[in-house]
Amino acid sequence: MGESGKNRNTTRVSFARDLGLFDATMIGIGAMIGAGIFVLTGIAAGEAGPAALLAFALNGLVTLLTALCYAELASVYPKSGGGYSYIRKAFPGPAGFVSGWMLWFCYIIACALYARGFGSYFWEFVQHYFPGASQFVFQAMGYHAPALMMTVLVGIVFIVINMRGTALTGNVENVITMAKIVILAIFILYGIKQIFQIPSAAAANFRPFFPKGFGGVVMAMGLTFIAFEGYDLIATVAEEIKKPEKTIPRATLISLVVTISIYLLVLLVCIGAIRPDSGTSWEFLGRYQETAIAKAAENFMPFFGIALIIFGGLLSTVSALNATILASSRVAFSMSRDKMLPRSLSTIHPHQRTPHIAIAVTGIIVLVMAVLFPIHVIGSAASVMFLLTFTLVNLSLIALRRKFPELKGGFRVPLYPFTPIAAIILNLFLAVGQFNFDPRSWYIAAAWIIVGLFVYFMYFEKITAAEMPQVLAVRQTKNESSYRYRILIPLSNPDNVIPLMKLAIPLARAHKGEIIVLGVVDIPINLPPHEGMRWVHHKTPLLRKAVRFGKEQGVETRSAIRIAHRIYDGIIQTAVAEKVSLVLMGWKGYTTTRDRIFGEVTDKTVRLVPCDLITVKLNAARSFQRVLIPTAGGPHAALAAEFVSLYQEAYGWKVNCCYVVSPDASEHQHESARHWIRKTIHTTGLEGKVEIRLLEGKRVAETLVKAAKEYDLVVLGASKEGIFSSVLFGEIPEKVARYSQTPVMIVKQYEGPLKTVVKRILG
Repeated sequence: MGESGKNRNTTRVSFARDLGLFDATMIGIGAMIGAGIFVLTGIAAGEAGPAALLAFALNGLVTLLTALCYAELASVYPKSGGGYSYIRKAFPGPAGFVSGWMLWFCYIIACALYARGFGSYFWEFVQHYFPGASQFVFQAMGYHAPALMMTVLVGIVFIVINMRGTALTGNVENVITMAKIVILAIFILYGIKQIFQIPSAAAANFRPFFPKGFGGVVMAMGLTFIAFEGYDLIATVAEEIKKPEKTIPRATLISLVVTISIYLLVLLVCIGAIRPDSGTSWEFLGRYQETAIAKAAENFMPFFGIALIIFGGLLSTVSALNATILASSRVAFSMSRDKMLPRSLSTIHPHQRTPHIAIAVTGIIVLVMAVLFPIHVIGSAASVMFLLTFTLVNLSLIALRRKFPELKGGFRVPLYPFTPIAAIILNLFLAVGQFNFDPRSWYIAAAWIIVGLFVYFMYFEKITAAEMPQVLAVRQTKNESSYRYRILIPLSNPDNVIPLMKLAIPLARAHKGEIIVLGVVDIPINLPPHEGMRWVHHKTPLLRKAVRFGKEQGVETRSAIRIAHRIYDGIIQTAVAEKVSLVLMGWKGYTTTRDRIFGEVTDKTVRLVPCDLITVKLNAARSFQRVLIPTAGGPHAALAAEFVSLYQEAYGWKVNCCYVVSPDASEHQHESARHWIRKTIHTTGLEGKVEIRLLEGKRVAETLVKAAKEYDLVVLGASKEGIFSSVLFGEIPEKVARYSQTPVMIVKQYEGPLKTVVKRILG
């Protein structure tokens, strides 16, 4: 309602979905097979020896676990922003902002690193094959300025390419990435040929496999993890991918499998195919560090080997630069759209259909950092923040699965929840290990996070708060009340007014309390609350009808009206302000909306209202006489039984209390079932006044739905669930409520203030 009201007279410019499976896969491969494999191979070999192979394989496994989570989340929420969007969906507020802030920083630093890498590789190429030209330039400009000049030039070129359109960006990425794969394939083939020619010497190069122990493997994993970052860029540009629900998971997994295979083969031939004059092959690679692959090519490739590898390095840097500029600008765009960065960054060019301002601003920052700041330590800090962000993404998957169990995309993480939990542990382990490599990486990461939190709380939180839905109390019949027990009934459907009042009156009488009937006027988000005053009169007849009926029954009843941008905010804030003991509300049943179970109003109220709750699906206009109350024990079932006993006394309900047992249950199991029933009704007025039934069936919910056909009402207590509840009331009550044609009432006991606060924080 709010969105339609706000955008009715505006034309929204959206992204063009130009990227197919091949394009999306090339973005992931292009970002991962960047300067990392050329620069980090020698460093990893120097730290771990031949066991660098294991380090790369384990990093691939760690990356795969998180990539599976990205694949599921991207198939469910195919929006720009990638990890930032998922984290903000699961944990709105500071956590969402900081995750985007961190990702933007990581991508900016990666862009600066790739731009600097291109400048260095370019002049290495010129110096090697055109020494006269390079000597002339170095004499005229020095050694530092030419590299910076090429850094700025290549940065500008790819900023312009990204601003021209996603299709052009994708085509450029495809060409560069395919050329890069071909170059590495040639390198690998020559290396494998050399290994087969010297099998004994090649095998000896891998002994001992752990020359520096397993600690060297862990260190190599931390140093090389950034080489595996890049598959997440596919999710970051989700709004520009065709059929994202299916394409993104496939592209993510394909790009990761291809990249890991290439990494392992490159490292295999680097260690196995070379024969150094002195020392071992891994010591040789460690000695030459970032130029190790080029030196390896001299050992087993023809004369063009060095040129090919340097050219591959150039292609790798520009490919990764191209993909990362694309992703970093989309993070800035997504944050701006969520009002977490200046609004102008979310502007989409009307013709090119790209976030041109976000690209330009990101590009300027990249060029400034590439020219002015040293990259190696900040690059390590980017690794730390990537690992921390990946940890939050895995947590987001758990939280979102719990909050919205009905959500299903084109991919589901296997072995859930063990997969995301394992990814969380391993990502944190590698992040902590980076402190041993260089503590400054953690200092920089911490400083950036602190700055982000400062910016959020000083500026963007105020903007967000100003645009958050608000609630305005219009009027109510009484501001002060001496009643300690209060029942709140939100009213919207005229047909439910009397049925809901009939359910509230016995409870109010028994507790010597009062009833508050509430009407919530909901208005579009772009209107101030006082604008809702013009619609207040629509709620008055409902409330008058309820108040009149309550007073006829001798129960104190008063009314209240709230104007709110969201109905559930009006209900929850009224419940808090009035200190109500029970909310009694009707609901129409399940929705078909992907991320809602009972509907937005009921879902949010059930999760966050700070009191006991009754929800009842009134799908038939008939009186209740025969009532079924299933039980398996627990506080919610006990409270349901207590309420039913009051209804029985007031309306003469005939109550059956049941328990579902297996068809082949033993007599001992039957007696245990009767014990649970007696335990539930022991402290209520139902004891001795109900018929106990044991229902046979293999599936509890299905059995109860069949049995419900004999009754006028089914009353269930919610199941006991944790803070990250996968359902609102528990799996069985919700299935019964979904499929039963008989009216269903579900009772939920208040969980306490701490649990409610945690749920509010987690959204």
